[in-house]
Amino acid sequence: MANEPINCKIEHHAILFAYLAKRAIEICGEEGKEAILAGMTTYGNERGQRMAANALAHGDELSTMTNQAYGEWKPDYDGQMEFGQLRTEPTLQTYISKCAWCDAWKKHGLTEFGKLYCVNVDNAVYQGFRSDFVCTPTTTAMSWGGERCEFDWGHPLSPEEVSALAEKKKELGTSCMKDFNFHTAHLKSTICQVLVQRLGEDGEKAGELALKDYTDTFGQEYLDVLEGIFPETE
Repeated sequence: MANEPINCKIEHHAILFAYLAKRAIEICGEEGKEAILAGMTTYGNERGQRMAANALAHGDELSTMTNQAYGEWKPDYDGQMEFGQLRTEPTLQTYISKCAWCDAWKKHGLTEFGKLYCVNVDNAVYQGFRSDFVCTPTTTAMSWGGERCEFDWGHPLSPEEVSALAEKKKELGTSCMKDFNFHTAHLKSTICQVLVQRLGEDGEKAGELALKDYTDTFGQEYLDVLEGIFPETE
């Protein structure tokens, strides 16, 4: 079993966020919560900007259709997530009815903190992709006690775009996706940076304690594997 590759999953990503939120709030209360929410907006914007750069590099316009095509992650295994479209016109509406992030927070007893991830992440990614876009949640998120998450993306997908989306996803495959070593490293880097910017020494302490919680839960190797991945070097 020696030298088996260490691969973070959605669970690692979800729990690292929850520990960061927990420690920031324990140390700084409401100010810690605001810092975590700000960090998540920054993190989401950065993801959206990366998706937009990929779309433009492929010669595609920045539209709701291409936003849906250039997603950067996929579930760890079939059946881990359940999501789909509710309608495509007059605006695209989508849902999530089974969520691996929610499952991870529940498993570890961290939903109270994990749910802060859901406050603005989808909109932050969408606005990072194109600043005039707005994604509006139309139900209470599952992590906040709702039945399922539903979103309105503010623009329609025409029948032609629905076909184009399926073609584009097929063409791209996983070429623009990142694994969860990358996503977890990105989350760690950006959230820890924003905590320090906003909370100073308290933010630094929150980050250190959260990383200890994370290694106590998963093992040091799941932290070590994140080293040097983000920010990406040329």
